[in-house]
Amino acid sequence: MDNQPIRIERMLNAPISEVWQAISDKNEMKRWYFDLESFNPKVGFTFSFLGGEEGGKQYLHLCEITEVIVEKKLTYGWRYDGYGGISYVTFEL
Repeated sequence: MDNQPIRIERMLNAPISEVWQAISDKNEMKRWYFDLESFNPKVGFTFSFLGGEEGGKQYLHLCEITEVIVEKKLTYGWRYDGYGGISYVTFEL
């Protein structure tokens, strides 16, 4: 397995403050991401959600926030319950 990072860059026609809200406010996140029970952009905060193919197997995603620089960077670890390995998701604004 290749351990090289996957990088996706997007230019958005929106103020950074609005993009930050979209990735850090659970009410905004459910519009484009997942409907989380709770979310707090603070290092050490853990959250989980079910996700997978629509109508197919669902996986429990277990996540922990590892880095926060308000309106600049948000990173969290992401793993599947019952499976080895961990990935990191980083948003840099």
